[in-house]
Amino acid sequence: MANRIKKGDQVIVTAGKDKGKKGDVVRVDGDRVVVSNVNIVKRHTKPNPQAGVAGGVVEREASIHISNVAVFNPATGKGERIGFKVLEDGRKLRVFRSSGEALDA
Repeated sequence: MANRIKKGDQVIVTAGKDKGKKGDVVRVDGDRVVVSNVNIVKRHTKPNPQAGVAGGVVEREASIHISNVAVFNPATGKGERIGFKVLEDGRKLRVFRSSGEALDA
């Protein structure tokens, strides 16, 4: 099944401690996504002089399940579900289910 959420999409978190936060998708790993400035965790890193890593406590984004985010629709100001529409030339186009408006240009 084709992924409805892609890198660069603006999404809104629908569940969990960061519910309601918006951000851009940084990475998609199967059924998990990394969203900018969402699900920030503290990582205790050992120093590595060869790689130039200083070490200490580093804050970074952790992944969240793809079912806990929805693509943000700027027209309605809400997160919405995504469907697919097949064009005459055979290309697939992502569309918002509520309005049928195209997500991709």
